Amino acid sequence: MSTAVTLKTRDGGSTALSPEHLDQLRAKLRGPVCLPGEPGYDQARTVWNAMIDRQPAITVRALGAADVITAVRFAREHGLLLAVRGGGHNIAGNAVCDGGLQLDLSLMRSVRVDPAAKTARVEPGALLGDVDKETQTFGLALPVGINSTTGISGLTLGGGFGWLSRKYGLTIDNLLSVDLVTANGALMHASEKENPDVFWAVRGGGGNFGVVTSFEFRLHAIGTELLTGVLIHPLAKAKEILNAYRRVVAQAPDELAVWFVMRKAPPLPFLAAEYHGTDVLVLAMCWSGDIEAGRGPVGQIQGLGKPIAEVVGPMPYVAWQQLLDPLLTPGFRNYWKSQSFTELSDAALDVLIDAARRIPSPESEIAFAQVGGVINRVPAAATAYPHRNIHFVLNEHTRWSDAAQDNECIAWARKLFDDMAPHATGGVYVNFMPEDETLKSRPGAYGTNLERLAQIKAKLDPDNLFRMNQNIAPAAR
Repeated sequence: MSTAVTLKTRDGGSTALSPEHLDQLRAKLRGPVCLPGEPGYDQARTVWNAMIDRQPAITVRALGAADVITAVRFAREHGLLLAVRGGGHNIAGNAVCDGGLQLDLSLMRSVRVDPAAKTARVEPGALLGDVDKETQTFGLALPVGINSTTGISGLTLGGGFGWLSRKYGLTIDNLLSVDLVTANGALMHASEKENPDVFWAVRGGGGNFGVVTSFEFRLHAIGTELLTGVLIHPLAKAKEILNAYRRVVAQAPDELAVWFVMRKAPPLPFLAAEYHGTDVLVLAMCWSGDIEAGRGPVGQIQGLGKPIAEVVGPMPYVAWQQLLDPLLTPGFRNYWKSQSFTELSDAALDVLIDAARRIPSPESEIAFAQVGGVINRVPAAATAYPHRNIHFVLNEHTRWSDAAQDNECIAWARKLFDDMAPHATGGVYVNFMPEDETLKSRPGAYGTNLERLAQIKAKLDPDNLFRMNQNIAPAAR
């Protein structure tokens, strides 16, 4: 290397690093250092949301905790703007920065299961599919999200919910400990007994407090098959179906999670071609207990009207976790918003159905997740994630391929968010916040927990090195 590299600094300026500086960095690392045009650079900077197209000046592709420590110390020493990538699924694109240093963890994908202890050690670049496949070898599972290509790091640090969460809690409720590299380049272990404030903060507070190099999780024995189902109804029947849905799920056991989606029908193999592209309501359900015991509760959902397509029965859990992957492939433009609800009122249903009739693209959807259950039996102040009194999370999920549709799709999501606001709690899910939202504009992400988070941030990262995230500003000292 014969020329200096200019990088952005955290204060908005720039600095030039000599070839000697970069040679010294390379010499300390096991993983590669990639500059624009070099192998691995585009792979590291390309993330799931195609709206994010940023160019780091340098990418460090870490292979272990020592590489993470070296990269963090290098960024701190030179005052560099730093972005940290796990799985690259974050909707706001915070895994990549323009002109700064990107620390890419995606090569660190080890998952080590202890079947006797029912625990797993997971590296930060692992995807949910990696975790599912390793744990299911032993009939075990960790409650995670619903798309197998999501990264475990971002999902966990923001909270993490999916099909198993009503029975077994959020992903963070099953987190036993973390190893993380702090802003001063030290490796810290945090658990309920060791550095408990930090452990509290990372359970929902995002990547504000350090770079996690290892997660330790509690696992649950669920077997390898669950009773699952997908029911598709015409959108014209949505009000009737969802009126009954509300009554059924209000009494549902923790083992049953029933989500609904409004969208254009994709070309599913079990759906007649005449319905492809039409407006539909999809009910997706998962029973996480004994299969025979679940047939009654699942049958109540099956009895809601006459679906135009229905697939219900035992399914391997790993396959169920991958079911939505074809609808969530990388390379599309995405803009999300989220809201929390304690109930679904008649007026809220009217807003949803009206918006569903105006969905701007075949890939966009209104996704309503049923939560509650065990999640709500944890006190709101027990973890940084505060939403322990809600029963539904709405994801206004716009997804499209043509940049010419940007304004239309984003405007649709924003209007739906505004129209649903009178019926929502004001809480939002930090993992679903887009690039144009901050904790100042959406304080409901943390509510009263935000002040404590800011205090911990001031102790751990007073200079706000870890700022490429839904940033928690350090409290004034």
